[in-house]
Amino acid sequence: MATEQSEAGTTDPIIVRARDDFRWESVPVLAYKETGRHFRNITRQILFDGDPALPVQWRYFEIADGGHSTLERHDHLHVVMIIRGVGQALVGDRVLDVGLHDVVRIPAMTWHQFRATAGAPLGFLCVVHIERDRPILPDDAAIAELRANPRVAEFIRL
Repeated sequence: MATEQSEAGTTDPIIVRARDDFRWESVPVLAYKETGRHFRNITRQILFDGDPALPVQWRYFEIADGGHSTLERHDHLHVVMIIRGVGQALVGDRVLDVGLHDVVRIPAMTWHQFRATAGAPLGFLCVVHIERDRPILPDDAAIAELRANPRVAEFIRL
């Protein structure tokens, strides 16, 4: 197994050691996305950047108090596990309270967004296939449809 440094920043193919502050040794804290204004106060760390035997990317996202992820959907399924704090998640037309060790399954082509709403960071692990499509942002029609649900309208951030 190669030990070259990956995007995740790791060089040891066997272990990525955790620190006590929701950081991992040799793993850089990255911008959530390269461009855009449709998210706020969120970072990502790539903990595992795929292998031919397991073609997934395992990431840790952290949303600061009052921040949110992008409201988006895409063709791929992904799964999230909350490992820090509490907050809320939009999945489809449901606004869910999420907390420590909850697992959230986000089906393909389902609008979703995460928010840190409890006065502290919300951190979660996310597993996705290494080869995946790009996120789709809502157009005006999709936003109007989402806002038809009062609870969703109150929740979403653009």
